[in-house]
Amino acid sequence: MQLQSKVTLKRATGAFALMDSLKRHGVKHIFGYPGGAILPIYDELYRVEAAGDLEHILVRHEQGAAHAADGYARATGKVGVCFATSGPGATNLVTGIATAQMDSIPMVIVTGQVGRPMIGTDAFQETDIYGITLPIVKHSYVVRDPRDMARIVAEAFHIASTGRPGPVLIDVPKDVGLEEFDYEPVEPASIRLSGYRPTIKGNPRQINQAVNLMREARRPLLYIGGGAISADAHAEIQELAEHFNVPATTTLMGKGAFNEHHPLSVGMLGMHGTAYANFAVSECDLLIAVGSRFDDRVTGKLDEFACHAKVIHIDIDPAEVGKNRTPDVPIVGDVRQVLIDMLRRCRETGEPINSNQTQAWLERINRWKQDYPLVAPEHPDSMSPQEVINEVGKMAPDAYYTTDVGQHQMWAAQFLKNGPRQWISSAGLGTMGYGMPAAMGAKVALPNRQVICIAGDASIQMNIQELGTLAHYGINVKTVIINNGWQGMVRQWQQAFFGERYSSSNMEVGMPDFVKLAEAYGVKGMMISSRDELKEAIAQMLAHDGPVLMDARVTKDENCYPMVAPGKSNAQMVGLPIRKQLEQAVELITCSNCGYENVATNNFCPECGNKL
Repeated sequence: MQLQSKVTLKRATGAFALMDSLKRHGVKHIFGYPGGAILPIYDELYRVEAAGDLEHILVRHEQGAAHAADGYARATGKVGVCFATSGPGATNLVTGIATAQMDSIPMVIVTGQVGRPMIGTDAFQETDIYGITLPIVKHSYVVRDPRDMARIVAEAFHIASTGRPGPVLIDVPKDVGLEEFDYEPVEPASIRLSGYRPTIKGNPRQINQAVNLMREARRPLLYIGGGAISADAHAEIQELAEHFNVPATTTLMGKGAFNEHHPLSVGMLGMHGTAYANFAVSECDLLIAVGSRFDDRVTGKLDEFACHAKVIHIDIDPAEVGKNRTPDVPIVGDVRQVLIDMLRRCRETGEPINSNQTQAWLERINRWKQDYPLVAPEHPDSMSPQEVINEVGKMAPDAYYTTDVGQHQMWAAQFLKNGPRQWISSAGLGTMGYGMPAAMGAKVALPNRQVICIAGDASIQMNIQELGTLAHYGINVKTVIINNGWQGMVRQWQQAFFGERYSSSNMEVGMPDFVKLAEAYGVKGMMISSRDELKEAIAQMLAHDGPVLMDARVTKDENCYPMVAPGKSNAQMVGLPIRKQLEQAVELITCSNCGYENVATNNFCPECGNKL
């Protein structure tokens, strides 16, 4: 009788099981900060790093670790990983975890915890990070037994990266990291979770309905969100747009999912979107929502958003479909797979497309583009923020761009043209201090690609200590501070909606000398204040072999326009550029409120927002 061979199990600690499992899942970089409760894991990390299996990036604040892992994930589509210790170390990650959750970013967060016997006793540096983060993670674990470690890591990576992506927390008590047991690895993709089956394929009947609606529409519009980026669906979106001759607009999260140089692109829509994107969504007869969630900053007044249109909504998360707007054709599934099936259906039917069907609609949008272009102003006595961003974009067109949050973020979204995954910005949570650590993560992931952070003078100070990390590892990130001396978007809202009462929004008193501060960290610092210096300074910044912090002193009171005021529809934009004269005579309507002359096709006056 042949004896069955036994699997030889290795005696190992929980910390070894964690690090070995991370390696098996292809982790090459970890962003983190050590502390008492996570020391057993860092002790094992010491051995793994010494063997050259992965690299740990020591950040200067745990929030920087979370944002760096987030930027790493957005730039690559892979799962980002960060470490922090218990108590304050773990709570310092919370903002970064919430940022990732709001924008559906795949991350695995490992926190140390006090020993199992001490949990619940208010021990030194104990917090219930599992409970604190429950509303802002996709899933979470506390490892009670080191034998569960390999399975939990495999499950965490599977959950974080499949379906609608998101952050997953693994909380590891200190004694779990130290305890020895018979270790049996769990390989990636070997996990099958009961009850967790994200829908990948769309319903064929609904796909047929969607295709039929697209064939019939005369004023269709593609409305593309961050789900299209997560699904890597940019090629399929362009093919669909060209097949039906449909214009395309993107959300802040969706930037890069459609080529903004393409003639069918109408840029970003929403509160600070282009006039022609917002007019198009107000006048379309069919809205094809692809991986988007009808966010309030996109829709404006919801009941007037695409109010004349039928809606097709494609999303992998069934909770999003119909949450804010009831679609005529709901399709739950992976965005890329659904679009592949839609295109296959188009080819199978063989029915010809009337290429002229949307021609009048495209001509109308092109007139809006001509009449209401995005313009970078040039002031005689100061350098506008738009022209700084515009020039950076021209000189580094293929760079990966991260931003902080505020006016500079919106100007960057308006004027930069990005490829897939090359736009990295906190959209849902709007996290100041996000830009530089996210750029750090993107550059670590893609060392041969150019990475530029567009920051504000207020936002940059939220995590400016990460200059130390850039200097420590020589991470070649270029940071451009759009410095107007204010919390710019706060000042703009105070001016527009709060009677010009500028409460606690001026940042000039106490502002550091950014050049000296950068140099104190060992980073090259630069300062410019006039357009005469602009091109040469940007060229020097890009040519420098190492991180650079550029302080660009810009117009102090520049506002971010166009803008949809709160509670208004997207057609009621204010601050539009002066309308160019049309080449041919058209019927005009005079606004009864402000006297502005409008094209007869307008429903709202773009100057004051009055309904015509």
